[in-house]
Amino acid sequence: MSTTTIEKPQVVSREEWLAARENLLAKEKQLTRQRDALAAERRRMPWLAVDKQYEFDGPNGKASLLDLFEGRRQLIVYRAFFEPGVFGWPDHACRGCSLGADQVSHLSHLNARDTTLAYASRAPQPDIQRLKARMEWTMPWYTITDSFDKDFGVDEWHGHNAFIREGDKIFRTYFINTRGDEAMGSLWSYLDMTALGRQEIWEDSPAGYPQTKPYEWWNWHDEYAAEAAPDRRWIEVEEAGQAAWKDARKNKIDSAGSCCSGESHS
Repeated sequence: MSTTTIEKPQVVSREEWLAARENLLAKEKQLTRQRDALAAERRRMPWLAVDKQYEFDGPNGKASLLDLFEGRRQLIVYRAFFEPGVFGWPDHACRGCSLGADQVSHLSHLNARDTTLAYASRAPQPDIQRLKARMEWTMPWYTITDSFDKDFGVDEWHGHNAFIREGDKIFRTYFINTRGDEAMGSLWSYLDMTALGRQEIWEDSPAGYPQTKPYEWWNWHDEYAAEAAPDRRWIEVEEAGQAAWKDARKNKIDSAGSCCSGESHS
């Protein structure tokens, strides 16, 4: 254990601590609103048609880029470095890519928003399956066999590419790499990079985008069902919680005599 002395912040009273926290919270809320505005701008990014045909090796044989969607409307592909020449081969993938893989949230929630996450590397499938079993990773993981990595900016460095499809037509909608990649892994970080976003009614999205009420679509990861209506009992719990939060917020605003308006739902 390090014995280095750190420069500690001031130790204060509970009232002073709460005041400092409220001051910082106002700045955090401002950052949240800026993030929401940026995501709204991302949903209005132009689309790039993907006309080239790509082929991957998968656990069930050859697969096209369209196959990677698994029938869903959106696809996120992360290029992980696991191949000869990468530090850790053949026992491990790149340490950074592996850390990211450990952060991946349960895929059922992402799938419930009509979105698929897939990993892709140049390692052969037997090695990928061995690695997944060792590390207890469950995401679909494909072998790149052509110029997909070079064409989408991930031949020399990791990154997430987002795609959307209309029938059999595929479009590239966004790309996150370098520092932005370190925050990926949560359901919300994935959805926020997609063309359709979180698909909730509070979001500023173009007309016609699919949107539902927040919270109501949430479910246990083993109980999602296609086309199922939200559980009425859960809606009642959620509505009661929202009402209690609004009452508490109103009382706080009334006592303070001011309000920070325009807060997003997140």
